[in-house]
Amino acid sequence: MADKIATREAYGNALAEFGAVYKDIVVLDADLAEATKTCIFKKKFPERFFDCGIAENNMFCVAAGLSTVGKIPFASTFAMFAAGRSFEQIRNSIGYPHLNVKICATHAGISVGEDGATHQCNEDIGLMRTIPGMVVINPSDAVEAKAAVEAVIKYQGPAYLRFGRLPISIINDSPEYKFEIGKAIKLADGVDATIVANGMMVEEALIAREMLMAEGISVAVVNMHTVKPLDTEMLLAEAQQTGAIVTSEEHNIIGGLGSAVCEALCGVCPVPVVRHGIEDVFGKSGPAKELIEHYNLNARGIVEKVKVALSMKLK
Repeated sequence: MADKIATREAYGNALAEFGAVYKDIVVLDADLAEATKTCIFKKKFPERFFDCGIAENNMFCVAAGLSTVGKIPFASTFAMFAAGRSFEQIRNSIGYPHLNVKICATHAGISVGEDGATHQCNEDIGLMRTIPGMVVINPSDAVEAKAAVEAVIKYQGPAYLRFGRLPISIINDSPEYKFEIGKAIKLADGVDATIVANGMMVEEALIAREMLMAEGISVAVVNMHTVKPLDTEMLLAEAQQTGAIVTSEEHNIIGGLGSAVCEALCGVCPVPVVRHGIEDVFGKSGPAKELIEHYNLNARGIVEKVKVALSMKLK
């Protein structure tokens, strides 16, 4: 695996690169350009960058307006301020009229670290996927983050992209890698259970697979980068193939990937689904890596959940 890079960094670089190709891209930020990495675009295209100040609600309304005159607005701030503070504006001014605005939220999840519970947004995917017509994407590494940015540029409609602060490994560096909105990527085959993960948990899922193989347990791994629209076709195939699903996400187990998978399978193929993520609690302030261990958001935590799923399967 290559050097680690934060998906927010990849996002900033992608904006600057694609800004030269897609002239209608404009970027808005809420006084956090250095943190969200939109500053990279700002340096290259200052005339197409708008700092709206600490006024997130206004920023999303400005983005909505720009989209109506042919621009492709990328509006960025921390996930807590986008999905949380500005939910009403995103719902009513972007979602309801189905405008072509890209909401790109950084600093999501527990891995925000020392900023603590008020800034560790573990509810954003749950909030955004309830908005009708909203695409929701949580890329697993820098390669996927860049691919997701280009995909939503080409997509006509509102989209929510989630990026992290913590540098993570590159896992999608194979020549065969292809990103498509709503199409999950199967990374490994298995017969006993399937791990469905997104974001930084995809790498942990691959590590968990190796740990389980050492114990004679065969698991498939699926990168479900798009939470909405969900790849129900692959989910159904995996449920039928292995008979047990474990979801893994850096998000509350309520409302996010785990909930989406349960909703998709319960009516068509009701197999055991065990959710791995934040167990409906708020975060704490501390170094990101220590918090990840504290909340069991690691391969070891996934292994434990797989064994729970297998015990349910055998009953």
